Amino acid sequence: MNDSNPEQPKQSWWRRLSSGLKRTSSSIGSAVADLVIRRKLDRAMLEDIEDVLLRADLGTDVAAKIAAAVGHGRYDKSISADEVKAVVAAEVEKVLAPVAMPLAIDAAQKPFVILVVGVNGSGKTTTIGKLASRFAAEGRKVMLAAGDTFRAAAIEQLKVWGERTGAPVIARAQGSDSAGLAFDAITAAKTAATDVLLIDTAGRLQNKAELMNELEKVVRVIKKVDASAPHAVLLVLDATVGQNALSQVEAFHRIAGVTGLVMTKLDGTARGGILVALSQKYKLPVHFIGVGEGVDDLAPFTAPDFAKAIAGIES
Repeated sequence: MNDSNPEQPKQSWWRRLSSGLKRTSSSIGSAVADLVIRRKLDRAMLEDIEDVLLRADLGTDVAAKIAAAVGHGRYDKSISADEVKAVVAAEVEKVLAPVAMPLAIDAAQKPFVILVVGVNGSGKTTTIGKLASRFAAEGRKVMLAAGDTFRAAAIEQLKVWGERTGAPVIARAQGSDSAGLAFDAITAAKTAATDVLLIDTAGRLQNKAELMNELEKVVRVIKKVDASAPHAVLLVLDATVGQNALSQVEAFHRIAGVTGLVMTKLDGTARGGILVALSQKYKLPVHFIGVGEGVDDLAPFTAPDFAKAIAGIES
């Protein structure tokens, strides 16, 4: 995980990001190329470009802004696909730049408690493992809490990540009370002078009141041990769900006080623009994005790189 050449991760990450977003950028790029060839720019073309952007899930506001920017000063003129891509990248970056924030670990909080939430299958447990690997590589003392007590597989998966990263794992039998486990984990982390405690939670649908109430209880119990915790609440979103991610953000933010987003599986969809729509609507910090299964396929979110990759511009 450590690399003696500081330039190499940047280059390899760009390659992974651009190839991971290829399905989205291709859906935008090929459609735009078809539109602009042998046509001069007019109102009908702008509406067609807006439709292309909507299909990539960039959202109505952003799609309209980009179409307006493409049309600015260009009516009745020929325009190339590359010109359109440049405008797409510039406008997307404007939306994303304010939300692209690193996850800041406050060293004064020991442990710095990160609660990880999301629906079933979004990639929470894997994300926790990758974050643990990252924090351990930074020299931090990490502990994991297997708060997804519904699934034996999640508990075992977290134990494997614990072994890989050298992080102790607080776990209980399947079916145990998840709020009680969170309480025990924070107590253990304080005793062990842990730097970062990552708490997994059961996947729950945002429209199931009973499960969301249980998550609310977990947050409440955490605050009993440390009134300032959780210090970060990360919502892990699966990019392949498209527009459904909007309602997930709303529900989890209301119940758990989400402080930042992690978007996974961007390599599995042509609708990666959903991250842009989310950023435009909720303005929540985006800390990490994932474009694959490997540990290095989860990386801090940077607006310029993402904007160029989604527009299909080669860096």
